[in-house]
Amino acid sequence: MVKINKTGILIGKTELGFENEGVLNPAVIMDNGFIHLFYRAVSKGNYSTIGYCKLKGPLEVIDRHEEPLLFPKFDYESQGVEDPRIVKIDDLFYLSYTAYDGVNALGALAVSTDLIEFERKGILVPQMTYKMFNHLVGSRGPVNEKYLRYNSHEGIEEKLGKKVMIWDKNVIFFPRRINGKLCFLHRVKPDIQFASVDELEELTLEFWQHYLLHFEKGIVMSPMFPHEISYIGGGCPPIETELGWLLIYHSVYDSVKGYVYCACAALLDLENPQKVIARLPQALFQPELEWELLGEVNNVCFPTGAVQIEDTLYIYYGAADEQIAVASLNMPELLKVLMQNQVKYEK
Repeated sequence: MVKINKTGILIGKTELGFENEGVLNPAVIMDNGFIHLFYRAVSKGNYSTIGYCKLKGPLEVIDRHEEPLLFPKFDYESQGVEDPRIVKIDDLFYLSYTAYDGVNALGALAVSTDLIEFERKGILVPQMTYKMFNHLVGSRGPVNEKYLRYNSHEGIEEKLGKKVMIWDKNVIFFPRRINGKLCFLHRVKPDIQFASVDELEELTLEFWQHYLLHFEKGIVMSPMFPHEISYIGGGCPPIETELGWLLIYHSVYDSVKGYVYCACAALLDLENPQKVIARLPQALFQPELEWELLGEVNNVCFPTGAVQIEDTLYIYYGAADEQIAVASLNMPELLKVLMQNQVKYEK
């Protein structure tokens, strides 16, 4: 087991109108000597915006804005911009997030050169009904019934005047091009999938139709262990190490108290990220403290950002969907334990 140091709550909700229901799931990046947090801020009615704070070192907040940095601007995100992740590729910051319109939750993107002004690039993931998803994926054989369970939305095809789409969330970019391509993870429950393009403009309906016709080829990881038996999804942007891409992801299992969200770890091949090198057979950490067990959503540790400082990895996570907390660990120790748990690559 890897020793985890939970340093406690970094920030909590305030009385400000845009974040009086909770703060959670931050995008985190180090730039120009400071750590920048772009966090999901929730107001009454489950309306989400992106708040911002700056850190000096991994745990000291030195600036926190009193108004949202990003808020819903278009119809596809009218009910919220949620759960951001951020990386820098070349000279451009990619901030991916979930766009929620009150019916559909879909992965979207905004980009920036300065972390102040962001340009929306729109929805990246497929926009299609479960019926179409099932038709395309099922054209090559039987479809895993878990896709029906999590994505059919009980067969409802229209709600509030909008078409009901499959939810494709947790879009997370790799922090550099791989073999010249922009690469990202995304998630149609219950798996983690991978996609790559030369440029974002290639992410058309035709691209996704072809992708879904060969859906099994895009699956990076599926639930394997008891703590992830319900489903898994992306967490923090992958971190490049000499042994592979370190992926901190989240897992979910059902219990008598409801779903439990955990932080997990795996290693992906540097040049072929669809190849899993190693994977911890147990959760990296899970809800155990009061502020992880009780909140807006109980029993949640949801990792979304990480920063490495020398040999220490700091993982920033949403605690019970209400506060933002930090856990730290020794990176060489984590990599050593991971390499003791290598997996057979079957693709």
